[in-house]
Amino acid sequence: MRIYLSGHEYRYAVEQMLLTLFPGERPEYPAGEPEGERLEVALHRAAVYTTASCALLRGGKRFRGTARAKNSALTDRITTERICQRLVKNAMYRAALASGLRRPVWGALTGVRPGKVLLPLIRANGEAEALVRLERDYDVSPERAALCLDAARHTLAAADSLEGRDVCLYVGIPFCPTRCAYCSFVSQSVEKSMKLIEPFLDALLREIEATGEQARRLGLRPVAVYFGGGTPTTLSPEQLERVCAKLESCFELSALREYTVEAGRPDTITAEKLAVLRAHGVDRVSVNPQSMSDAVLEAIGRRHSAADIVAALETVRAVGGFAVNMDLIAGLPGDSAEGFRATLETVLALAPENVTVHTLSLKRGSRILAEGTPLPGAEEVGEMLDFASARLRAEGYGPYYLYRQKFMSGGFENVGWTREGCVNLYNICIMEELCSILAMGAGGSTKLIRHDGGRNLRFIAPKYPLEYIQGIDGVCAEKEQIGTFYRESGELEE
Repeated sequence: MRIYLSGHEYRYAVEQMLLTLFPGERPEYPAGEPEGERLEVALHRAAVYTTASCALLRGGKRFRGTARAKNSALTDRITTERICQRLVKNAMYRAALASGLRRPVWGALTGVRPGKVLLPLIRANGEAEALVRLERDYDVSPERAALCLDAARHTLAAADSLEGRDVCLYVGIPFCPTRCAYCSFVSQSVEKSMKLIEPFLDALLREIEATGEQARRLGLRPVAVYFGGGTPTTLSPEQLERVCAKLESCFELSALREYTVEAGRPDTITAEKLAVLRAHGVDRVSVNPQSMSDAVLEAIGRRHSAADIVAALETVRAVGGFAVNMDLIAGLPGDSAEGFRATLETVLALAPENVTVHTLSLKRGSRILAEGTPLPGAEEVGEMLDFASARLRAEGYGPYYLYRQKFMSGGFENVGWTREGCVNLYNICIMEELCSILAMGAGGSTKLIRHDGGRNLRFIAPKYPLEYIQGIDGVCAEKEQIGTFYRESGELEE
């Protein structure tokens, strides 16, 4: 869509709102006089108010939206930037609604983390006023505002439990038995890359050593470990043993509160692997069906059945000592509201400690997007999510973290649901940026967090296994940035 800006250069804010309102459109900034279907987004500061206005020209008609704030609220540069960007977004949002666009459930709220908006409001004004402002200023639906508040309570509790030296560890294993149709993660099918697993592990162990050395020097204290991927249990028992043992030798894990491994695919779960994990203190695993419909599983490229999922969970329970998470995805090809309800009821009967309900996100690189696979519409996906929320609450689960993604069906969200006392700390920490994440493995994203309002630092290892293996010297050298960050930020002095 053609976009014309006047009085500002808030392109990022404009593009965020464009993605929310018209996900199929891409921004263009042509020179010359405005023409064609377009957005004209202006910002003007007068004596008392700063006003954003938007004209949306679509289908031969012109629709307008405005938003304003008193200049007295624009107290400093950071506050001014934040308020002006919100005005621009709200003006665009109101013009789009005037054109007849269906109101998104998250209203004018953009971005991945709704909690980042709500938490400061709670701290400044209390829960009741924070909800009022979230609904009023961003037009968030009462149902989503309440969902966000429930998750925010867990975030506040987690934040209060952390100390300055606390960090989380992430280990990425980028291999899977097969590649799912919706997947855009950097994961290699073991059918094609078995020969890369051993050299990848050799490189990973070197990176664990380099990261552990920095953590020990700084006195950092891991409170959570998370193995993701890919599917970590694609590795053999012996390979899992090597990685777990190396972590124990390189990090001080005495303060660890949880140790999670994504077992994910039931076709990778064996009693031998689980015994290795349990021996090293792993106390949480994921057994992720995504769907309990064999037809849907086939459509997304999984080589297992719903019965295999049940059998895998029985194996996990037989080994014992694990809390279990099960992932579901609303909006998969071949699924329906009725089919999703059946999936959820089957999962609830299995009584996992956590259930994560994702909304399908159509990411570049996924086979679904490349092939133009037919999918359930936004209204039907909404039915799936509404049913999940009601049933999970009725069964004693509550939302403890949530986030949104680009190109998500219907503009909805992903929500982690938990039974009392079974919260996954790592998920909250990474989503709400409560502490630093030290990542190891291909595509691992280390994110070092400042709590004084300063700039966080993020660096990412090469994505593909072969690139990671070949570049391991640089990956290990990059870990020096951890020490530099903590020395220069003063984080450990607080």
